[in-house]
Amino acid sequence: VTRDIISVKSVKSRILEPGYGYIRISNFQSKTARDLVSELSNLKKENKSELKGLVLDLRNNPGGVLSAAADVSDAFINDGKLVFTKGRIANSDFEFNAKPGDIMNGSPVVVLINGGSASASEIVAGALQDHNRAVIMGSKSFGKGSVQTIQELRSGGAVKITTARYFTPSGRSIQGEGITPDIILERYKVTDSKDDASSLRIKESDLSGSISNPTQSQEALKKAKEEGKKDDKEIVKIKASDDFQLYEALLLLKGLNIFGTS
Repeated sequence: VTRDIISVKSVKSRILEPGYGYIRISNFQSKTARDLVSELSNLKKENKSELKGLVLDLRNNPGGVLSAAADVSDAFINDGKLVFTKGRIANSDFEFNAKPGDIMNGSPVVVLINGGSASASEIVAGALQDHNRAVIMGSKSFGKGSVQTIQELRSGGAVKITTARYFTPSGRSIQGEGITPDIILERYKVTDSKDDASSLRIKESDLSGSISNPTQSQEALKKAKEEGKKDDKEIVKIKASDDFQLYEALLLLKGLNIFGTS
C-alpha cells in the first residue's frame, strides 16, 4: 500500500427548481472556497441563467480550516470584517476582512444550520447573519468558538492549548453560545418518528469545562463529524418535500424574490 493524500470533495450541488440552487458543504478544506465557486458556476450553466436564490447547507458540518471559512464568507460579502479572534498570548489576535465581490450578485441566500454545525461553519453563518447577507434557518449551532494552538516544548514535544476565541463581525462570541437562526426549525425531515434527533445532540456548552478541556470538545466534534458523514449523501439526494428545512428554505427564497429582499 502506497501512502498518499486522500482528497474528499467537500462541496456538492444541485438545482432544486429552475432558478434555485442548493450547495452542501460537508466540511471546510483548503479547496472548499474554490470548489464552491466552481459548483455555483455549474449550477448557473445548468440553469442557463443567473440563479434567483441559493440554499447553502451547513448542517452537520463540524468545521475545518479557518481560512476556508473566511474565503467562503468572503464569496458572498462585499466588504467589512468577516471574523476575528481575541486571545491571551502574543500573535493570537487576528482578523479576516472581505474583498469586493458577491458570487450571487445580491440574490437571496438561505443558510441551513443545526446542532452538528460547528466551528468554521458557525463562522460562515455568523458572518452572513451579521452582514444581513443571508437568512439563517434551522436549529441552534454547536457553539465551538475557541482557537487551539500547538506550543512546542523544550523537551522536543508539543502541547495543544486553547489560546483564543472566535468572534463574529459584530463582536458576538461563538464559544458556548453558537449561532441562533433567524428562523428556527428544529427538525430537518418530516417523519412519523416521535424521536427528535436535535434533542440528542451534544453542544459545546453541555461539556464540562469546555473552554479549558479541548479533549472533550474534540470528542464531541468527532461525533458530529461522524453523523455528518452518515447523513451527507442522504441530505444531498432527497427531495425538498422530504426535508422540511430545505423545503421551507426554498419557499422563503421564492417569497424573497416576490416581495424583495429589502
